[in-house]
Amino acid sequence: MALACIGSFSVIMDATIVSVTLPDLRADLGFSPAALPWAVNAYTLAFAGCLLFGGRCADVFGRRRIMLVGMGIFTVARVAVGLAGSPAFLLAARAVQGVGGALLMPVTLSMLTTTFVEPAARARALALWSAVGAAGAASGPVIGGLLTQLAGWRWVFFVLAPLGVVGMVGAILVLPRQRSGGTRPRLDVIGALLVTAGITGVVLAIMRTAAAGWTDRTVLGSLLAGFALLCLFAVHQTYWASDPILPPAIFGLRAVRSANIVMFLLGAGFLASPVLLSLYLQDVQGYSPLLAGVGYLPVGAAMVAGSRSAGWLSVRLGPRAATALCCAIGAAGLAATASCIALDASYSWAVLLSGTILGFGTAAAFTPLTIAATDNVPPDRSGLAAGVLNTVRQTSGAVGLAALSAIALALGYAASFAASAACLAAASLLAILTMPRSRGL
Repeated sequence: MALACIGSFSVIMDATIVSVTLPDLRADLGFSPAALPWAVNAYTLAFAGCLLFGGRCADVFGRRRIMLVGMGIFTVARVAVGLAGSPAFLLAARAVQGVGGALLMPVTLSMLTTTFVEPAARARALALWSAVGAAGAASGPVIGGLLTQLAGWRWVFFVLAPLGVVGMVGAILVLPRQRSGGTRPRLDVIGALLVTAGITGVVLAIMRTAAAGWTDRTVLGSLLAGFALLCLFAVHQTYWASDPILPPAIFGLRAVRSANIVMFLLGAGFLASPVLLSLYLQDVQGYSPLLAGVGYLPVGAAMVAGSRSAGWLSVRLGPRAATALCCAIGAAGLAATASCIALDASYSWAVLLSGTILGFGTAAAFTPLTIAATDNVPPDRSGLAAGVLNTVRQTSGAVGLAALSAIALALGYAASFAASAACLAAASLLAILTMPRSRGL
């Protein structure tokens, strides 16, 4: 449990802690305005593109080995970023760090779903795992702002390196070696290359839309190439691969299929909200980056509380009802935020109250969805199921950020949060209509 939480905390925090360092990176290393966002995007792109590959590696090579490899790559790359002397070196190290995170994140979830087999214990474990991840996401901007202001941007990357060493030592001492008996599944290398390249192309296109628009040739080319590769990947998995990296049969499980669809809507509607709230506080309310990070803390605290409550809700209500209820609470919070922004309400109403509601509901929804998406999956496919879910979550976040940022730019922040609320409302409705009925765990 501790190892899984260390991995989740490290990966999720790193996605948010870097954002406040960007002005200092630009001044110190000479980043151009066009290259500066890639200090974040290089990590996100590599992470999203390799998640499915990372999940399958955990099944093929063993969770202990992939935990060590993923944590090692992630930690060494993090230190390399802190030592960077040029933009090119920093971006390359950030991409390598994303690959390490993609190996690490699915294995942390797979470790829990295969260790905690009793349903109620699994729900509590996943709730704690989600709460630790929420704490990492919420504390990233604040810790990053403090370190950047007091010690310099490089310490943002140095300070958590010891945590990676602790995780590696813990994996050596605690996790069992993979048994040599039996036939070990083979890694579908062609399928891994196709799906990684396809997802990378699609996510790259989505990231480029904020700066270039949907009609840009590079955006359209990347998008079409990504979809073409994903179509070829689907054909390869169905007809050509002897041991496919993503067996189509896994989507024959109704719970897996419906949970991933709901996850896409939840991720698209919610995962952009921290960025949008931070921009709203800085652009409209005039907050500094550090003050904006502190202002987001109540939302982060509500996310932690929601994640901790999700285990109890999942046991009491079952994944289907818990998901629908939590998504509905999140939708109400997002709608209230949109209304408060439209009325030019104060921080207390727009962020403190409304943000607390949306943070609690949306964070709580991830645990029952994770339970549904990984339930009844064979142990030798647990890493794959975790990789699929994390890929959907990460890709939906990129889609949502691009779409909602465009809405905010064209129509304002209120319209953007209203669209987020619509996504969460649709997720709640689809959870009721498509997820299997259950009476509790």
